[in-house]
Amino acid sequence: MLELLTSLGTAVIHLLIQPYYYIAILFIALYYRRQVALERKLIHVKQHGWGSETWRTVWSGLVMGLAVSAAAVAVGISLPADAVVCIWIVSLILMLFRVRYLTFGYSVGVLGIIQFIISFFPDALQDGAAGRLVTAVRGMDIPALLVLAGLLHLAEALLARWQGERLATPLFLEGKRGKVVGGYQLEAFWPLPLFLLVPSAAGTADLPWQPLLGGGLGLVSLPVIIGFSGTTYSLLPARKAARTAGRLLAYSIVLLGVSLLAAAWSPLTLVAALLALLLHEGLNWYSALEERSTSPSFVHPPAGRKVLAVLPGSPAAELGILPGEVLLKVNGVLLTEAAQLHEALRMNPAYCKLEVQNREGESKYLQRPIYDGDHHQLGMILVPEPDEAVTAGAKPTSIFGIIGMRTGTRTRRKGLDAAGLNRSKAAAGQPPAGHERPRPPETANSETLDA
Repeated sequence: MLELLTSLGTAVIHLLIQPYYYIAILFIALYYRRQVALERKLIHVKQHGWGSETWRTVWSGLVMGLAVSAAAVAVGISLPADAVVCIWIVSLILMLFRVRYLTFGYSVGVLGIIQFIISFFPDALQDGAAGRLVTAVRGMDIPALLVLAGLLHLAEALLARWQGERLATPLFLEGKRGKVVGGYQLEAFWPLPLFLLVPSAAGTADLPWQPLLGGGLGLVSLPVIIGFSGTTYSLLPARKAARTAGRLLAYSIVLLGVSLLAAAWSPLTLVAALLALLLHEGLNWYSALEERSTSPSFVHPPAGRKVLAVLPGSPAAELGILPGEVLLKVNGVLLTEAAQLHEALRMNPAYCKLEVQNREGESKYLQRPIYDGDHHQLGMILVPEPDEAVTAGAKPTSIFGIIGMRTGTRTRRKGLDAAGLNRSKAAAGQPPAGHERPRPPETANSETLDA
């Protein structure tokens, strides 16, 4: 145990020295900065803070990484040091095509296919840097790494279930008939620092227990990124996150089973590698097909305005208003368009009375005094109007878009008339043109007050 702890300390030092973990954190920080830019473009306020979101993913990834590392060491998953470089090279190449390909399962699946191909050319590329990488790929225990991929997808399912709802970003999406509807983007990534055993052939001592997949006492660090992505306009974020987590859990169990069989019978290695890629892609394809075959849920009813999101810490959050509920009346005024919300609030500047229809169709009555110094907004993001001008793009996020802070939004027409501008600002929780109040004094929390 003392030798194992000493090796762990060495692996931690290597983790802090090598650049891969910092690249992962930098990527996630840039991703959340781009998410904030998207929120400001669509709803004119930020629902998430990129600093706090980055910190949340780092510490939760650290906790989950240690748990996965303990499971990996227990079963004896091993990895040569040169294989770490191979995994990251493949990950970075895959990321250039789509950001979600950055995850560990795709990298190991691709390396499993490459290992199968180069097995037909035993004398190819034996010298130089390329030969060193090819030798590392030849020596990789792909079934064991696919078992690790299954454990990582299990961790991904747990994180999606645990944090999925709060990861949702409200979107304005163009529907099937050209009308704008509300929806959510659930996309998240976590950096996981892993510690894996080095192969027994490297001269390390035997483990004090009998591992399932081999390995010695030495440890090597491997930072990886896991994550999931999805868009919905038919389900609330909590329901979508729970469904995604359930499917990821089933996928991880299937992958673990096939990979363990491949560890016992090597001809199944290629099957397991292909399954890691194709089954995951199948889940994404089925989720998209499911959304396309379902009617949008986040559209306004004839009477009332549906709530798409509620800003944390806002008066609406204090009143208990939830996404998916319908704001029927404000100070006795029946709402039929978003601009009426602010007109109704101005009728009684000291108090607001709301009639809200909950998700079950029952009415609830809420009221709240408005004190001197309170911000004049309730903090609700309403479902967009059918002719909203700015919508989120349909293309997946690219690494170049993240680095360049390109939100991918599109403008459906060049300008808005006055009524359209008021609708857009009302949906963002801002007063219509001509009814602005003086801004509160600038403070360290002024952006939160604006929200």
